Amino acid sequence: MLVGMSAARHIGKKDGLIAVGPRLRDLRRRRGLTLAALAEQTGINESTLSRLEGGSRRPTLEMLLPLAEVYAVPLDELVGAPRTGDPRIHLKPVVRDGMTYVPLSRPGGVQAHKLLIPPRPGTEPQLSTHEGFEWVYVLAGRLRLLLGEERVILKPGEAAEFNTHVPHWLGPDDDRTVELLILFGTQGERAHLKARTT
Repeated sequence: MLVGMSAARHIGKKDGLIAVGPRLRDLRRRRGLTLAALAEQTGINESTLSRLEGGSRRPTLEMLLPLAEVYAVPLDELVGAPRTGDPRIHLKPVVRDGMTYVPLSRPGGVQAHKLLIPPRPGTEPQLSTHEGFEWVYVLAGRLRLLLGEERVILKPGEAAEFNTHVPHWLGPDDDRTVELLILFGTQGERAHLKARTT
């Protein structure tokens, strides 16, 4: 789910807060879901969902992303954000530690990147930790994921998600570049990309 800046701006406004609640309630009722069933599917407790629908709780992107997924609607539609200009994202690859990150979403909230990791013969894996979480999906090649004491090999079409407080490392499992779709929160983006661009 890619997050538009219009949605991020819209939910920060008071009038956006008032409008989101009834829209959420209507979507839930049209799908025949109870608050309890929705809480189970999203991981958001019933009390918070009730306050969101009633307009007494300010929606955040972390709350709205799982709701948009359950309701199968774009985030901008969920919050009633107006359409704004050119929807294309102008891709500016970032190269860091030999890996190429191609942004697939605009700044803010969960970030989506295409990641290319070339083979680095003779380089020992250096596990790292940082705030946040990561989700990876292998598009091409074979990914070797070191996660704490575990070693996992992922092939094209396979995905993994993990808490980045656990020491981890990603790299090719053979002599081919591995191509991934990767999602991480803003803390993870800062840890991976910092400010280095090429």
